[in-house]
Amino acid sequence: MDNSRLKGTYIYNTSQNSIQSASTPLLSYPTFFSLSSPSFFLDSFSSDVNMLDETSAFLKARTSRGLSIEDPRTLSAPPFRLAVDDSTKSIVDKIQKASERRDYYINISLQNEIDNPKNKKDWKIYPPPPPPSWKDKDSMPYVLDRTFDINQIEFPEDSDFSFELADDGVFNVFDSDGETISNYPSVLQFYRDLNDLLEFSEDGPARTWAFNRLKYLELEWQLYLHLNETVEKNRSRAVPHRDFYNVRKVDTHVHLASCMNQKHLLRFIKYKMRTEPSKLVIFRDNAWLTLEEVFKSLNLTAYDLSIDTLDMHAHADSFHRFDKFNLKYNPIGESRLRTIFLKSENNINGTYFAQITNEVFTDLESSKYQMAEYRVSIYGQSEDEWENLASWVIDNNVMSPNVRWLIQIPRLFSVIKASGKVSNFQQFLSNIFKPLFKVSHSPKKYPKLHVLLQRVVGFDSVDDESKAEKKLFGNVTAPENWDSGANPPYTYYCYYMFANICALNQYRKKRNLNTFVFRPHSGEAGDVDHLAAAFLTSQGISHGITLRKTPPLQYLYYIKQIGIAMSPLSNNALFLSYERNPFINYFYRGLNVSLSTDDPLMFHYTKEPLIEEYSVAAQIYKFSSVDMCELALHSVIQSGFEAELKKHWIGHEYLQGEYMPHKTNVPYIRLEHRKKILVAERRHLSNIITNREI
Repeated sequence: MDNSRLKGTYIYNTSQNSIQSASTPLLSYPTFFSLSSPSFFLDSFSSDVNMLDETSAFLKARTSRGLSIEDPRTLSAPPFRLAVDDSTKSIVDKIQKASERRDYYINISLQNEIDNPKNKKDWKIYPPPPPPSWKDKDSMPYVLDRTFDINQIEFPEDSDFSFELADDGVFNVFDSDGETISNYPSVLQFYRDLNDLLEFSEDGPARTWAFNRLKYLELEWQLYLHLNETVEKNRSRAVPHRDFYNVRKVDTHVHLASCMNQKHLLRFIKYKMRTEPSKLVIFRDNAWLTLEEVFKSLNLTAYDLSIDTLDMHAHADSFHRFDKFNLKYNPIGESRLRTIFLKSENNINGTYFAQITNEVFTDLESSKYQMAEYRVSIYGQSEDEWENLASWVIDNNVMSPNVRWLIQIPRLFSVIKASGKVSNFQQFLSNIFKPLFKVSHSPKKYPKLHVLLQRVVGFDSVDDESKAEKKLFGNVTAPENWDSGANPPYTYYCYYMFANICALNQYRKKRNLNTFVFRPHSGEAGDVDHLAAAFLTSQGISHGITLRKTPPLQYLYYIKQIGIAMSPLSNNALFLSYERNPFINYFYRGLNVSLSTDDPLMFHYTKEPLIEEYSVAAQIYKFSSVDMCELALHSVIQSGFEAELKKHWIGHEYLQGEYMPHKTNVPYIRLEHRKKILVAERRHLSNIITNREI
């Protein structure tokens, strides 16, 4: 209730734990509120928003007859008509339009969980997940049998559909009658919607209005916590078996090339130098070199190596220097060592990289409750990249029930164009997406890639967001005509990845194959148009720290509950110090945020980097166990694991927004509060649009 609408003062009655009016209010209705409720002025909002209409009707009937009001629903204010000025109405109309446009993009691209065939009950997960508990007491629970037999996979028959890359840079699929089944917004429509969203995000009154609503949400959270912190603790303690360590948590944003910590990599390199010094590992200057010869050329021995020698941690010299940070991927500053140990395509077929990756997977499996979605790169240099990646994964058995994949596409067209491997942006897109349409058409012809794609949940777009970009105005250059050395802007990459994912998903769903989501890096740095483009096209994003600069977009991300995988330790090293990170504000306001590691090799010290990320946040922000478990719950919700697994982890009705406290260790009172405030905020917008009584 808006207390500015009332005259007089209020007195806190300690004997009744309540607030009473000390003088006559401007509006003649009872002003008596119980403080026993976690949010006394929003108690009338239930999960069923129609409760508001019932309450209003009840109040009218009772007061018109001069009767007392004793129904508990009278804890909310009686009905009155909102005084909405034209500016507020215009702002909320734009919020509604933006929300509808996002729904259109997400629905047409089949990025909702309910649209994905893998979330059906009859979907076969292979290799299967481990049993809920270990039956054999003699076996070591941290050693999983990862035996993989590709012959056990059922491959669909070839499709009678056809496909081709259209002039607009998007693959189109045609049925047996020659009719297209592909449907996606045009690039001009996308830029019209994007410009509308940018105008809204830069509007002064909209920024003020959104800031006030976000501040209100934050204050509402503080009030709830003040009244219910002890209740939460007691209810959390009453849940058997569950605590922070044994609720499922997913690292939703981590890069495979840096998935290990420095000590792990150092031990692995030393072990290989000691056990395989004579192994031929690289062809350089027209000659094969053994591992021992490579280190001799660097004037190093195994004894000389140390964490400081590797120099792969991001220190102060990397702050706002993404170019220097990228060099940290090279052990000892030598690209040849990265090629040998941290690449899947090299002269030893990525053997070392597969071995150390499987060691990381074993650590994950030993914890049982930690999962990860690793990013692996496809550059768009040739169509063979997909088959090479699939062969590396299958041949080296780089699989785990705790792991799923995202394919990251680095925005490096200008570099690839300069190398002569592609002639225009259309060829770049073809190298990325054509193999996916091929395997969707003929899975038996590409068995390894078909199996890999069953473990892939989506696509990512990565690179340095802080680079200055040329904005697109007027007519947008077609991909086949983008043949200059200039790199396209973020929004251009965003649209063409989205449009091709859209067409691919529509085809794969027809074939009853799993579909993909778009979860780009967005808002780590750069302009606001990155976040606006991601709002329209992506299921979720990574980073999102620049949302703090644009309240209207931040409010939209809250209303639509878009997943944001945040990495405060990564941001602290590269773009934003920890104490200035908006993560805590997002969490208080109710945004769908989770914690992720990004690059453990550069930012973490232990073999459990995700727990390290949580522990630092807990110390800095003084998180309770319930807070940590809620963040873990968010990570599972955001992840792309199959629905049958997520039902086991967080609740059978999770697709309907219902989560089970005995699985998540998040008390029902916390879950209900978050849901109630979101419903109330959406109802508030609806009331402004209709100017109806509440």
